[in-house]
Amino acid sequence: MNYLTIPTTVMNTSEIVLGCMRIAKMPVRDVSRLLNTALDAGINFFDHADIYGAGKSEEVFAAALELTPSRREQIYIQTKCGIRKGFYDFSKDHILASADASLKRLKTDYVDTLLLHRPDTLMEPEEVAEAFDQLETAGKVKHFGVSNHNPGQIELLQTYLRQPLIINQLQFSITNSGMIDRGINVNMENAASVDHDGGILEYCRLKNIRIQPWSPFLFGFFDGVYLDHPKFPELNAVLDRMAKEKGIAKEALVIAWILRHPAKMQPVVGTTNPERLKDICKASDITLTRPEWYEIYRAAGKELP
Repeated sequence: MNYLTIPTTVMNTSEIVLGCMRIAKMPVRDVSRLLNTALDAGINFFDHADIYGAGKSEEVFAAALELTPSRREQIYIQTKCGIRKGFYDFSKDHILASADASLKRLKTDYVDTLLLHRPDTLMEPEEVAEAFDQLETAGKVKHFGVSNHNPGQIELLQTYLRQPLIINQLQFSITNSGMIDRGINVNMENAASVDHDGGILEYCRLKNIRIQPWSPFLFGFFDGVYLDHPKFPELNAVLDRMAKEKGIAKEALVIAWILRHPAKMQPVVGTTNPERLKDICKASDITLTRPEWYEIYRAAGKELP
């Protein structure tokens, strides 16, 4: 496993993150096996959110991992807040209450990073700043970030914050690659040239914000897994051939494709299968060539201008 230092932090974190959204209904013993497999493979970064399983994912995680003080120092725990039933909420009261509830469920005194989950158009950045200051001063949150935010939203927040925003979680995969499509199709009038996100990829690189791709195996907005899906025959043919040539699983090849980008993205994988997780972690040993990277990109139906 290769490691990255999160901007402004001192901890080396695994370049692959284990997402814990789907563990809520799993038996504790199965979650324990999954987490220990992750640790054995070198993963030390675990991603949560207050809405995952309505908080149950955080509870099961804590029960399965048994966070001793020494073990807690060796892992990086991230959680998110801001999504409520039917609306988004970046109010000071909600951020503070959500953070406290996550800490209680996780059975830990602090989280390494707290992310604001999806943009709240009613956000008052002064309130967010007050909440972040209070959480940092109390030692409950070490660092802060966002998820699914564009450059303007980040700039607005950062204007009021003392703490740098160090992470932005964004949907990104071979099939959902809008953030790079428009950069490849500059000065074109085709659909791929449309800038839907304000140049978020280049912005995050310039501002030293780590991009964490979520749903790296899904196409559309949770439409399904593109691996072995009949909608993507050319892509799967290329992935099958290349994975066989390299002696790895297609899942690992997909993650290696993301890791190859010089933005040093940190993909979040949500598998609950320990054996599949082992396969995925082999991506850390693979470096794709430029021709290989672009061949996979084109196989997903992307055209180079």
